[in-house]
Amino acid sequence: MAKDNRITLYDLQLASGATISPFVWATKYAVAHKGFDMDIVPGGFTGIPERTGGKTERLPAIVDDGQWVLDSWLIAEYLDEKYPDRPTLIGDPSVKVCGQMIESWLWQTAVGPWMTCYLKAYRDRSVPEDHEYVTTSRERMFGGRKIEDIIIGREDRLPEISANLELMRTTLRENKWFGGDSPNYVDYRLLACFLWLASVADIPALVEDDPLRDWLDRGFDLHGGLGRHAGLSPIFGLQTRDGDPEPFNRNPVGNGLTKRNTGPESTRTETAMMKGQSAK
Repeated sequence: MAKDNRITLYDLQLASGATISPFVWATKYAVAHKGFDMDIVPGGFTGIPERTGGKTERLPAIVDDGQWVLDSWLIAEYLDEKYPDRPTLIGDPSVKVCGQMIESWLWQTAVGPWMTCYLKAYRDRSVPEDHEYVTTSRERMFGGRKIEDIIIGREDRLPEISANLELMRTTLRENKWFGGDSPNYVDYRLLACFLWLASVADIPALVEDDPLRDWLDRGFDLHGGLGRHAGLSPIFGLQTRDGDPEPFNRNPVGNGLTKRNTGPESTRTETAMMKGQSAK
């Protein structure tokens, strides 16, 4: 049992003290979901092996009453197994499988493209001793291109990235959380990506009235405002220009993927749309 209801968490931070890693963010939410308090060990990318006594060179890591646990998914599974009497994070194995699929989709659809928009802020906001590491490692990730060149054209890309998030909006129009009536570890994994965004967004990524805002605001407010660190930037306020794609679908129509057929009345609007008619 965690001593004094506390678990030690090794953080990965920017100069502001805000967490930069989405994997650490997900772990913070997992620990809080289980009802534990956290003792945070601060630090950036530099010196992780030294801070952890050689236990790891990647974060997150937790220490639970002397027991080290690494990797964000393994930590969540450990917390569920060790503390089954506390609120469940994953539950059925299908939650992990489906969660990993949608998280992979979000990384491919938004996180990777956002990285090309915010890589300079990512580097500039890191602690000074991390600047060289972030520059070298991230430029290598992008084929040797300079960070300053990678972000060129981001004003064109940001509206397109926003428009590509419609899958999430469709789901959240029908559900309060990805966990259903209450958040689970899938919510935390996805919220963590947007918290990463908030840690590096020197200009907004989403328009003010984006339907994702309700879920994000409620998610950032969870567990005493865990996602409301003063070092995070606003992610809403993107200004679109003439010729930009619509940042989200303003006239969504239900479909067979999310709506049940209970008779002709329930499908009238969709049928009329397919026939090019007005629903009456």
